[in-house]
Amino acid sequence: MLKNMPREELELLSYTDLTELILKEEKKSLNTPTVFKTVCDLLGYTDDQYADKIGDYYTSLTTDKRFVFLENNEWDLREKHPVDIIVDEEDDDEEEEEESMEDEEIEETEEDDLDAVIEDDDDLDDLSIMTEEELEEEN
Repeated sequence: MLKNMPREELELLSYTDLTELILKEEKKSLNTPTVFKTVCDLLGYTDDQYADKIGDYYTSLTTDKRFVFLENNEWDLREKHPVDIIVDEEDDDEEEEEESMEDEEIEETEEDDLDAVIEDDDDLDDLSIMTEEELEEEN
């Protein structure tokens, strides 16, 4: 399918779009150099262009959510690898307990701060307003 597409059409596709089509066509996972070499062959790139662009290509694969990097150092389509989410209730209980303890600490700190303000309120009686002239005289 891809080999029959005109180069002009292939050049309109991004590397990741081409990779998706290659992985669908091959029906198996491929490592980075192999799949990018296929992309470069389709686009007629030289070995120098391959070497210059493979780093950016790898980065684009890691940020594209259509692909998953497998334990065997190969890329495949994420749609072929469903993810099961496992909820560990013990972890949830520990997180809730930690949050509860943090909330209690915040409440205690707020109460302590309020007590300090009330105690300092007695000092407010000694305050007075000074004019600019009085301030200058003190300096």
